[in-house]
Amino acid sequence: MIAGIYRHTPPVMCLIVFAWQLDPEWPLIMAANRDEFHARPALPFAAWQDLPTVHAGRDLEAGGSWMGVGANQRFAALTNIRDPSQTPGQRSRGELVAAYLTGSSRPETYLKDIMNRPEDYTGFNLLVGDDHELWHLNSARRSLHRLEPGLYGVSNDDLDTPWPKLERSKAAFQEAIDGHEWSALFALLQDRSCPTDEALPMTGVPLETERLLSSTFIVSPRYGTRASTVLLMDHLGQRHVEERAFDPEGNVTHVVEWVG
Repeated sequence: MIAGIYRHTPPVMCLIVFAWQLDPEWPLIMAANRDEFHARPALPFAAWQDLPTVHAGRDLEAGGSWMGVGANQRFAALTNIRDPSQTPGQRSRGELVAAYLTGSSRPETYLKDIMNRPEDYTGFNLLVGDDHELWHLNSARRSLHRLEPGLYGVSNDDLDTPWPKLERSKAAFQEAIDGHEWSALFALLQDRSCPTDEALPMTGVPLETERLLSSTFIVSPRYGTRASTVLLMDHLGQRHVEERAFDPEGNVTHVVEWVG
């Protein structure tokens, strides 16, 4: 059933929690998990050979990304919207991240252009920003807004939809950033606990699938959490990234650290 639901799913993050302009030393703090089929080939976070100003993971099927940074303090991250009834778009959502990171348009201008062609992509949440502003677009609701300073989370519905795993992650994230405990950000991304069936969201997928997708960190032989990424931007605009990749059993296979 997972294969049928996610046949058209591109390389996207499936949970992102972040603080925007709450800490004067660290205006952006972001922690995210990428969930994907283990068989789908991808490259880890690195500079792209053909686009060296982009540093991001890269999907090797469609060529896009799920999260990354570009020149001039640009950054972007993406999640899919879980709705098996939606009509699949003809273009990969992963290109939305790459196009912003290589472009020069302001975040608002970039997202308004995407809103003019919603049929191109299956439903998504897209975060794009720089050292001055951060914007969020939910394509299903055609909801576009500039984010005020605050702590936010997004999974596979809308910004701050109170799914159990997102609520747990945001609470743990708040504790971590209060103490500048950056290692705790990876700890919260490793949470494998699942809510009771009564607390599960109802997104139109079978109960068995809903259970599998209900934990922050997903482990199964075919589909699961492939990478956890922490992105920090300091007050000088320098980005600090650490990424950890995982095998189908949830074991770490590599770690990437980058500052730039």
